[in-house]
Amino acid sequence: MNSRDFIDMKPSVTAAPHGEARKPGLHPLKTYGSSELFEGSTEVGIEHAGFLYRLKITRQGKLILNK
Repeated sequence: MNSRDFIDMKPSVTAAPHGEARKPGLHPLKTYGSSELFEGSTEVGIEHAGFLYRLKITRQGKLILNK
């Protein structure tokens, strides 16, 4: 797999780290694959608390979040 390949994952619930049991009342972590979020583009916008953030895929295949 090279740096431009991405794992396609469907939303899923992840287990607690190191086999720890989840505490009652905590919400499970929603997980999305980058191909689901970006759908072929290299940048998406995330609106949070009245601000727009940009999540980008770099040339090296890493993610960077800018305000």
